[in-house]
Amino acid sequence: MSALMTLDQALETVLQLPCEQQEMLVQILQLRQIEIRRAEIAAEAQYAVNSFYAGQLQASSAEAAIAQLHQFIAQDE
Repeated sequence: MSALMTLDQALETVLQLPCEQQEMLVQILQLRQIEIRRAEIAAEAQYAVNSFYAGQLQASSAEAAIAQLHQFIAQDE
């Protein structure tokens, strides 16, 4: 098995590509990142739904949820 490529080596390799291919690579990477994030969000949503149906979460009003979010944000600051 060959050694893993470092980020610097990868960048040097990419810089050897023609400009159009570099732009295509950027687009491909952006789309893959979007797909990965969508999958993460879907998994988190499924976990939340499962937790709700298992009785681990309680239903609340939108106002209460927003108030909890504001309180959570205020704690981080």
